Amino acid sequence: MSTLMVQGTTSDAGKSTLVTALCRWLTREGVRVVPFKPQNMALNSAVTAEGGEIGRAQAVQAQAAGLAPHTDMNPVLLKPNSDTGAQVIIHGRAVTSMNAVAYHDYKAIAMQAVLASHQRLSAEYPVVMVEGAGSPAEINLRAGDIANMGFAEAVDCPVILIADINRGGVFAHLVGTLELLSETEQARVKGFIINRFRGDIALLQPGLDWLEQRTGKPVIGVLPYVMDLHLEAEDGIDQRQTDKADQVLKVVVPVLPRISNHTDFDPLRLHPQVDLQFVGPGQPVPAADLIILPGSKSVRSDLAYLRGNGWETAINRHLRYGGKLLGICGGLQMLGEQVHDPLGLEGAAGSSPGLGLLALSTELAAEKQLRNVRGHLTLENAAVSGYEIHAGVTSGVALERPAVQLEDGRCDGAQSEDGQICGTYLHGLFESPAACSALLRWAGLQDVQSVDYHALRERDIERLADLVQNHLDTGLLRQLCGL
Repeated sequence: MSTLMVQGTTSDAGKSTLVTALCRWLTREGVRVVPFKPQNMALNSAVTAEGGEIGRAQAVQAQAAGLAPHTDMNPVLLKPNSDTGAQVIIHGRAVTSMNAVAYHDYKAIAMQAVLASHQRLSAEYPVVMVEGAGSPAEINLRAGDIANMGFAEAVDCPVILIADINRGGVFAHLVGTLELLSETEQARVKGFIINRFRGDIALLQPGLDWLEQRTGKPVIGVLPYVMDLHLEAEDGIDQRQTDKADQVLKVVVPVLPRISNHTDFDPLRLHPQVDLQFVGPGQPVPAADLIILPGSKSVRSDLAYLRGNGWETAINRHLRYGGKLLGICGGLQMLGEQVHDPLGLEGAAGSSPGLGLLALSTELAAEKQLRNVRGHLTLENAAVSGYEIHAGVTSGVALERPAVQLEDGRCDGAQSEDGQICGTYLHGLFESPAACSALLRWAGLQDVQSVDYHALRERDIERLADLVQNHLDTGLLRQLCGL
């Protein structure tokens, strides 16, 4: 039973992607492996079969390992709901919200959950592949650390350090990170991986030789920059698009300060007939066929943001000209008449007027609703699957015209009488080919091409495993995995 940990010199160095790649490579080698992230801070999450909540990246890593997502794969999830506070989710369940200072003191309790999950996974799988968070060299976060070296020291596992050469200063990143670690932590680092290299490897070789000489540690390999690799990003919104057809549907999404599950839009980004634009602060709202209001971890404050940035006016103009409007989860709540947060779950307790476009109101409740669901859209009776993650309990006459009929007998969401506006709690609805095509036709696209998003993701996971096989020292990796 061995554990190997991937840590990065920065956020977005490639940790999630490398763990995904290693999980699939080991699976192809016939090794049972399980992904693990002790502590994740992200607004992108997934629902497990037992109705718990984990980071989205761990669900993708589970797919790479041929496993169903489980709460033990990400025992501590932090979902920021302000600049200084976050909801704390332990073993898939929200336990409290706290500010950063309070959480610092809470880490000792969280560590117990982390070690319990790791122990259970270690007992069941020969290899546990661990992803760190951010960087181990964040001096201010090192006390009581459970996400990086604090965890590695607690379970006594080797560490691989990955850095992104595309950012520049890759040798400074690696050597500097190493220098800021204690002696025992430095000894744990068994090698380096350089990510996103483009060009002639011969030009990099003097640097690699210097790095090995300077640190006494091997370079396990250099991974190439892959332009068209599309795996769900953990933090930053991926705005890259595939080549588009001549006739495209224009879709616009506001980048809310607390946008959640922005991976909902990945299937649209990758659809050859969809031009997807994320519109950030200060950017004008372009003309579009479809506006989608995304999920939010702080609906009332994001509503205030929309109003303060001209979106309410833009949406009303869009509807007057016959455009379509879709709200997902928090976006559905925004479409209604009122959003009530009596317990102050997402900020200060109180109520806010919604956009008033659907006759419904939402009250945030202490108990979150978490489920994986299947059903049919009212549109074309198209099959759909997705997941619900929301504290909102929504009521009102608009729900008598539901958007989705679920297999469990419930109805979900609402449609306006004129058919211009639709809202649903279902995340991931564009991942179902039939549902995606039906929604695109509803929004005005003719002759819709069907795209199998799951097949695209599976293809990219396989490509990642090929990169491990072709560019990394697999003999050393096997050794580090105890094989």
